[in-house]
Formats: sequence, C-alpha cells, structure tokens
Amino acid sequence: MRVPVSWLRTLCDPGGSTAAIAERLALTGTEVERIERVGVGTPEAFVIGKVVAADPHPDADRLRVCAVDDGSGEARTIVCGAPNVEAGQTVAVARPGALLLDGRRLGETKLRGVLSSGMILSEQELGVGEDGAGIMVLPGELTAGAPLVEYLSVADEVLELEVTPNRPDCLGVYGVARELHAATGAALAPLPGLADRDAGPPGAASVGAAEQHARITIEDPEVCLRFTARAFEHVRIAPSPAWLKARLVAAGQRPISNVVDITNYVMLLTGQPMHAFDLDEVRGGEIVVRRAQEGERMTTLDGVERSFDGEMALVCDAGGPTSIAGIMGGQVSEVSEQTTRVLMEAATWVGPNILRTSSRLGLRSEASTRFEKQLHPDQALEAQQVAARLMIELCGARQLPAGELDEYPAPRKPRVVALRLARVSALLGTEIPAEEVRAILERLGFGVGSQAAAQDDARLEVTVPGFRDADVQREADLMEEIARIHGLESLPATLPARRGAVGRLTPAQRLRRRLEDSLRDRGLAEIVGYSFTSPASIAALRLEEDDLLRIANPLSEEHSVMRPLLLPGLLDAARANAAQGRAGVAMFESARVYEGPASQSEGPASQSGGGPASPHDAGALRGWGTTESPAGARPARERHELGALVTEAAPATWRAGARGADFFAARALVEGVLDAAGIVWRAQAAERPYLHPGRAATIVAIDADGRELGWIGELHPLVARAWDLEAAAAFALDFDALAELAPDLARYRDATSFPAVLQDIAVVVDEQVSAAEVEDAVRVGGGELLRRVVVFDLYRGEQVGEGRKSLAMRLEFRAHGRTLTEEEIAGPRASIERELEAIGGALRA
Repeated sequence: MRVPVSWLRTLCDPGGSTAAIAERLALTGTEVERIERVGVGTPEAFVIGKVVAADPHPDADRLRVCAVDDGSGEARTIVCGAPNVEAGQTVAVARPGALLLDGRRLGETKLRGVLSSGMILSEQELGVGEDGAGIMVLPGELTAGAPLVEYLSVADEVLELEVTPNRPDCLGVYGVARELHAATGAALAPLPGLADRDAGPPGAASVGAAEQHARITIEDPEVCLRFTARAFEHVRIAPSPAWLKARLVAAGQRPISNVVDITNYVMLLTGQPMHAFDLDEVRGGEIVVRRAQEGERMTTLDGVERSFDGEMALVCDAGGPTSIAGIMGGQVSEVSEQTTRVLMEAATWVGPNILRTSSRLGLRSEASTRFEKQLHPDQALEAQQVAARLMIELCGARQLPAGELDEYPAPRKPRVVALRLARVSALLGTEIPAEEVRAILERLGFGVGSQAAAQDDARLEVTVPGFRDADVQREADLMEEIARIHGLESLPATLPARRGAVGRLTPAQRLRRRLEDSLRDRGLAEIVGYSFTSPASIAALRLEEDDLLRIANPLSEEHSVMRPLLLPGLLDAARANAAQGRAGVAMFESARVYEGPASQSEGPASQSGGGPASPHDAGALRGWGTTESPAGARPARERHELGALVTEAAPATWRAGARGADFFAARALVEGVLDAAGIVWRAQAAERPYLHPGRAATIVAIDADGRELGWIGELHPLVARAWDLEAAAAFALDFDALAELAPDLARYRDATSFPAVLQDIAVVVDEQVSAAEVEDAVRVGGGELLRRVVVFDLYRGEQVGEGRKSLAMRLEFRAHGRTLTEEEIAGPRASIERELEAIGGALRA
C-alpha cells in the first residue's frame, strides 16, 4: 500500500518529519517498509504563473514568446512550444535553477534568438499525469507567484506499507490516517462527503427515480453480502483535475478519466473498491449477482476473454456477464467518452470466494486484494457517499432522486464486546487509567458505552466499527488494541502469574534429551529436515509408494508426501555437504515420521504406542492420528523416530586415508544410545530394500520378547549412488518403543570385591545359525550367575567341517557375596551345553 504523505497530512497531520510518522506507525503495528521520494527535486522553484501575453515567435512558426507573471515583480519571458498556450491562462512555471523530474536543472537559454527564462510545464513534466502534448492549465483563482506545491503535490514522500491480512482498513489512506490519529492524538478530518449524504445535487431535480433506470437482484447471498449502487445523469467525461491525478500517480495508479479516476480515488481513500457502469449499456436496466455457469465466457477490461466455472461470482445484466465480481469489469458496459449516465457500484463480496476466483483465473487486481480480506458491508455506503460528492463536483453529474439502490439480504448488527478494566491491567502487566482506555478506543473508531458502577467490576461496553469487525471479536482483541496504541515498548517486562505450578520434564522427554546428547557426545551433528519428501526419493530408497500419506495441496512435487522414515532427509543433507566438499559427515535427526495404514502391518510401528511430540515437528500433522482410512484399514499414524547417518568411520590421517562407514560403525553408535537408555538388545539378521544385503540387521529388545526397536545397516549401493555417496551406514530407532521399555530409574547395585570366574568356550554350529542365536542360548543356559558373554573369534576350516563355523566366546560368572567354586559353575555349564544342542551346536574339544 502506497500512502502519499501530503495526502495523509490533509486528513491527519501530527507535524514532524515523514520519518517520525513512519516510526510512530511502525511502533503501533503498521509496518513501513520504506519511504520513497517522488516528483521534482526543488519544489521551491515551481510556482503558479499567469500568462500575460502569448505572441508568435519571430523566427519559428510553432513557438510562442510568452510574458508570464510569476509573482517576482516583472513579467518573465518564456518561449513555449505547446499548441494550447494562450494569454490569460493560469499555468505551472519552473524558474531557472529548478530540478526537473528527469534530473535536468533548468537554466536560461536562447531559442531561435529569444532568451527564455523558465518553463511552462505539462502534466507529464510534473509527474502528475501522462498528458505531454500541451501545457497544464490551472484554475484561474490561483494567485501568481504562490508555491505550486500548495495547490499540487509536485514533490512528495510516499510511505510503502506492508499491511497484514487482518487489517484491510489500512488499505485505505483514511484508515492509515485513523491509525496516526490514534497513535499521536492529532486531529482527524472527517471522511470527505459523509456530511452530505442526504444533500441533493445542485440544480433542478432530475426526472424519475433510480429504480426506474436500474434494478438489482442478488441471486446468491453466499457470494455477495451487499450490493449498493447510485445512478447519475448528465455526466461529463473529461480528464481529472491535476490534484486528483497527482494523488493517484503518487499512490501508484494511472489516471484515465474523471469517472474511472473517482472509483480508484475512493478505493485508495476508503479501502472500498468501486466500479462504474455505463448505465445506457446495462442491458435491460437490470443488475443480477449470481454464480457463473460452467464454461461461461466474457471479455474483461484488459482485452482478455476469460472462461468461468460454477464457483465464480459474476455481475450480470439481462444479456449476460458484465464483470467478474470483485476483480475486474468487462468491456460490455465500460465507461467511454460517449457515456452520459453512470451507475456507480460499491458491493461487499465474500472474501474466500474472491480469493479462489482470483487464483484460478490468475488475475489479481487492487480490488481483489482488498475484497479477499473480507470487507464489512457498512464500508460500501461510506464509499458511495464520497464518490457521489466527487461525481457532482468533477463530472457535473446529477444524482437521480432516491437514487441509492441497496440490496442487503442479511443485515449485520454491530458487534458489542464487554471490556473489564481490571483484566486489562492484569493482562498487560501495568495500570492503564480508564480515561486513557476510553480515549484510545474512541480514537480508533470504537464506540464506548458507560462504565459500570462497581469499581471492582468496572467494565466498558465497546461497539466494534464495521471496518474492524473481522479483526476485533473478543475482549483480548480490545486489549491488544489498547496495548499497541498505549505503546508496547512502554509495557514492563513481567513474568506470568503462576499459582503452585511446578514444571518438569516427563520421563520420555528426559530420555529423549539423554539419547540425543549421547549422539552429540559421539561427534554427530543434529539436523532438522522437512516433514515432507518426494515420491522420487521414496522410489530411490526402493520402497513401494502405495502406503504413503500424500498431501492434498502440495507446494511442489518435491514435498508432496509425508516422510515414512528419516533417511531421505539425512541423505539429502549428506549430499548437500558432499557437494560443498564435506563428504565425511556424521549426523542425526530426532523427529516424527508418518505411516500409512498398510505400512503398520509389520515392524515396530505396529506395536508401539503414541509418544511425546517432537520439538521440530510439533503440530506438523497432529490430525493424521484420526485420518479417515478405507474400510477395514488401520488409521494412518505418526511416531517419533531417532535416526542417524555416517559416511566416514574414521577421518584421514597423514598415515592413512579416511575409512568409510560400515555396519560396525553404525552398530557402535546404537550401542551407545541403547546403553544410555538402559535397554538390553541384540542385532538380528534381516534385510530391508534400502540396506545392503547381508550387512543389515533388525534391532530387538532381549527383555521384551524380542520386540523390534529399529534397524541398522550399510546403505544399498544403488541407494548410495542415487544420493552421490560412496558408502554410508545408518540406523533408526523407534523412540516411542524406547520410551516404553526404558527403566524409569537406574537401579543401584553394590560393587563386589569377589573375583569373577572367566571361562572361554568354542561353539561349533551350522553356518546359517547367527552369533546372536548362539549368544541367546548361552545366556539362557547360564542363568543368574552368568553376567557377561563376549564373542571374540570366528573360525571356519577343516577342523570344524564344511558348512560349519566355530565361535569363540568368553563367559564371565560372578556371585555377589562370595567366590564361586568349580562345582557351582558346573551346573550352568551343563545347562549351556543343553541349550546349544537344541540349536544344533556343540562345544568344540
């Protein structure tokens, strides 16, 4: 929103510099992006002049030698080439030394032998219009020698505002003036034309009422809340006066003609868009507001034929569409030089419908920008009143008697909000006097009723004006208005009042921090990835796409599905680092992943419950837990996952190069994490599509009947190649399952001084029996006395036979209060042998 400061000061002038005004607006919530200077560079060198004489140039047919009274005492000689210059005109004059709009500095010069001391200016040369064919003629009552800037804004500063969607009232200069009035207390001028609402136009009364010339019907109140119109006759189409053009140009609008300029001027002033119809071109004298028929077409003012669907709102006459509601008019009833009767429209459209229509058509206008933020129906009448006065003054129009047409199917009552003064002080943390509260609200345009008698329950009945109805709906909103005008910077810094509240982390939150810290302590960097990924990434992981949760309105194909695991984000980060020359990375992420119904049929997700929210994805998709699923399918859900990726097991040294990450590098990290969680686990051979065959495993909890906790392994070569990586290892843990299984408290156990009994055994088993299965059998047979089992060697060869292998294991037996004897260990040893026989194993002699 561009706000010319000279225009703003005519409505509310607090004095001071433009920078001071911008700072005050910014402090009260109206953000000023920048201050732009427009117009000529030296306004003091531009004055009003009177052409005393305009004689032909002795040596040039197209030039005239003019004597101009510029208030300096003597007539100034100016050679002018404009065809419309004549004696007796009042004109804009630039004296020598003036800095023109194009950056040239004006000086005295001879033109065909005649010394010219100054310049008579056109609209184009002043930057207040586009007419450069002739000079600009000013009203004759202006005084010669008076500064031009007093009549016409030839040099101005413009505030470029960033208006938030909840403040459409600030998309009008008067709304900004109201904010400035509230912030500074400077006087606010009334909105021009409001006092003359019922005053008839000058001259004799016209024949016939407006209803005899136009009828309005709203067929669909769900797209139009209110439609008002005024009919004018004897309209004279002409260029707008210079002051109106100057304001439009400074605000970023192009002047066209007086009627069209009035609609743009009123929109910029009040924030309410308007549209002018040539009443003689309104077929059947009927205006109908309805939704479009599928495939219905119309050519808009920009010369483009557009097609509509059944959701779009149109303004139609008896012959079909005449404009796209709230966005752009059509060529059918466009105001032209032949127009003599005008129907001026100011309507209130339903904002979401305007936004959808604008998006589908790819057509955005100043009007749609305002309507899509939902204007209040009361603003339409205000705009009509301002426009009516301008039509009379600038176009010589006559408004038809009883000429205000108003269709308002469901009138809205003003919103009344009760404001407790004690609550204001409690919420803002400081005492604001009731008189100041009342003054602030009244300056903002709110109606303030009488105060309750009881001081301990003092309250105000506040009536919300229409232009703030969409934004201020409850008591807290009023308090926000009071705070920002009173000055947020002046409010004291206070802590919230708390009564007996003691905050602490839940066990799951403490566990999450402990596990994340264990990875940081091992040199891993934490990343935060998107909750979305692309189908291409899922395909590169060699996963099926049927079970994905897809976004209904994705921003792009790269973010069109919810991630089912953390691995895609980790791989993207690793590729980005490698592209910058940092191929050796170790990183982890702790966040939520999202599973479709079918993906829960197997694995840890099907057994784990809901866990704590991730700080990174808090609220990202909280609704997925109740997503509708096909009949018979389990609902989609989200869970917390802890995942890591390493591409380098050891960095390069002067003696050797870097060692790539492998299964055991990732396993070491898993050991650290699960030891920190206090969970006893083992790795069980398993394969996953994105992991290297034979170098992957499922992580299971030993003390929870083999419950799956996640996976670990090296990346499949095809997956690593898809992300431009040489080699990488990764793991993922179901944090929700860890939070269920991790003990709440660490159990204290006395350290014993009695020695342990260490025994080494060699177990021969078939090749397909895993070391984990052998270790489980030994633990079961060893009972309570067996404290530790470590596999330290693997042998394959002639001594054990083909298809067999030998695992060397160290057993540690220990009792708490005594030294064990050989007899006490004999029993567990025999039990171990029986368990090994059950899996086809035997002790090697």
